[in-house]
Amino acid sequence: MQKVWIYLENGTFLEANSFGAVGTSVGEIVFNTSLTGYQEIITDPSYAGQFVTFTMPEIGNVGVNDDDMESKTAHCKGVIVRNYHHEYSNFRGQRDLDSLLKEHNVLGICNIDTRYLTKMLRDEGAMMMIASTEISSKEELAEKLSKSPRIEDINYIKEVSTKEAYIHKFGSWDHEKLAYNKAVMSDKKVVVVDFGVKRNILNELVQSGLEVEVIPSSFKADDLIARFEAKEIGGIFLSNGPGDPLTLVEEKEQVQKLINANIPMFAICLGHQMLSIAHGYDTYKLKFGQHGGNHPVANTDNVVEITAQNHNYNVPDNIIEIAEITHKNLFDDTIEGVKYKNKEIFSVQHHPEASPGPHESKYIFNEFSKIVK
Repeated sequence: MQKVWIYLENGTFLEANSFGAVGTSVGEIVFNTSLTGYQEIITDPSYAGQFVTFTMPEIGNVGVNDDDMESKTAHCKGVIVRNYHHEYSNFRGQRDLDSLLKEHNVLGICNIDTRYLTKMLRDEGAMMMIASTEISSKEELAEKLSKSPRIEDINYIKEVSTKEAYIHKFGSWDHEKLAYNKAVMSDKKVVVVDFGVKRNILNELVQSGLEVEVIPSSFKADDLIARFEAKEIGGIFLSNGPGDPLTLVEEKEQVQKLINANIPMFAICLGHQMLSIAHGYDTYKLKFGQHGGNHPVANTDNVVEITAQNHNYNVPDNIIEIAEITHKNLFDDTIEGVKYKNKEIFSVQHHPEASPGPHESKYIFNEFSKIVK
């Protein structure tokens, strides 16, 4: 391990140890309260442009493996942990976390007080930061950070979205076979617009009995409308993704066309926010966001679901003018799910695929499958 120096935009300057990649990186710092699943979090495209502070103090102890990748690469700017374990022990572990971070050029920061950082973010909100194994000067780091673009100024969707369309052929994880289920033949196809989709979302769509085609975020609504009218596809899914949804002007225009065409749609996270914006209800940024695998959400049946969350932005309360609220966050009473009036369009802010994490929200995929079929 070597030294790494950290500077936050509120003036905080810290020194710690590093693992993973070396160099200098700028991003937004957030905290995640999940007890497990650090590999899934690190490879979730929604974390592009962010440093993830883990409140779980022991990270690296189960290693990493190919099956638990949520995408082909690690997208976050860096990970911040209290204790990093290079030696791992797990029957599914294939290599150490350090090698994964080095392969995908992600900084690892350890031997730092993550409780202090988490309390700071709770009180002051998410903020930009810079970390470097090369620059030790507080003044130089501060100057470099001040000249760097903020996360809301960068369209990370273009970086994380697929460049070519493809068919996803796997279902959910089979714990007995220790492998993903293969897709079964389906006469109903849905198109997934990839804003940074997680693999386990695709798995759950397939598991619900749908054929899943994934397309780039640079899609043209007219093409999808023509395919729907020709009965080639039965619905559209708008995926999760990174960054500020208000910057996605072109994407908003395309989503508006889909809404006007009355195509059945389901969306998660960023897609949920995009639907709100496309209906004319702009999102707002939360103070420090919701990131973790332990957030209680109440549905319309007053049943509490423990959910996985990862978002810094939220839909506004006045969306009730055009939509029914289907889910509410019990931590802060923010909106977690809506069903649009007189339309086969619904969305949720949390992650019902929840891998790893709780499974009680997976029924939402089956609801979409029933609408499409």
